[in-house]
Amino acid sequence: MTLETQRLILRPFAATDAEDLYEYAKDPRVGPAAGWPAHKSLEESREIIASVFSAPNAFAVVDKPTGKVIGSAGFVDRHQSLLPGPDDEIGYALSPEYWGRGLMPEAVRELLRYGFEELGLRTIWCGHYDFNDKSRRVVEKCGFRYRFTEKAWVELMGEERTELHYALTKEEWQEL
Repeated sequence: MTLETQRLILRPFAATDAEDLYEYAKDPRVGPAAGWPAHKSLEESREIIASVFSAPNAFAVVDKPTGKVIGSAGFVDRHQSLLPGPDDEIGYALSPEYWGRGLMPEAVRELLRYGFEELGLRTIWCGHYDFNDKSRRVVEKCGFRYRFTEKAWVELMGEERTELHYALTKEEWQEL
């Protein structure tokens, strides 16, 4: 499955994307803000592609003009829903080199369309840690509605964090 926006291609990760992934995933501004440690090696990025990013509906975010993988976005895992109907959760990461250009909201909007129109989801969740203002801005720009805040143990980081949870129902999305 490949999705396309004006400036991006969202496609499955390939083993050949490891260098591009490592380039941004080793930056300590990226992973830790999303709940995972910065990658320590190219081999680690290869392993993440083979395991985590091999899941259905996990996409490499590709810059159309260059063909370079500049991030990841997709449905990461099912959230324990408080709202009726099938649901899923969006997660994303973007190379700092591309921050501030509106690219991740563009990718998330396409994932919303895909999730509601093609996957038949009724609710899509998205969350961020209380200190992650960049993710908060993506959530706001894409129309998600705040639902609740909780303390959560972040296994990969070995610490407790405050996480804000947002959701968007299909009906809310259609009204945007």
